[in-house]
Amino acid sequence: MPAFEQVPVTELPDDFTNETDRLLLDIREPDEWQEGHIRGALHIPLGQVPERIDEIDPDVDLYVICRTSGRSFRMLEYFEHVGREGIIVEGGMVAWEAGGKPVVTGDEG
Repeated sequence: MPAFEQVPVTELPDDFTNETDRLLLDIREPDEWQEGHIRGALHIPLGQVPERIDEIDPDVDLYVICRTSGRSFRMLEYFEHVGREGIIVEGGMVAWEAGGKPVVTGDEG
């Protein structure tokens, strides 16, 4: 896998709702999102990103999260191909929850 920048969950805010200079993109499937996600994250499943890329602000720092980071690497390979940059949330939601960080369920947040 290419070497993409990664950030540990401990260096991220618990809530992205009021973040104006960075965006958290959750690329997991809808059922995974419903089971628990980070407040303020933008949810676009991996397979829908190419058709919905205009929803992703190109002028903010972009953090990408999935379950364990595997899909995040694929997402950054795609972003590299289309001239975008991103940062992988190391360990994904598994690391987020293991670190005791808060999650919301269902359509909340």
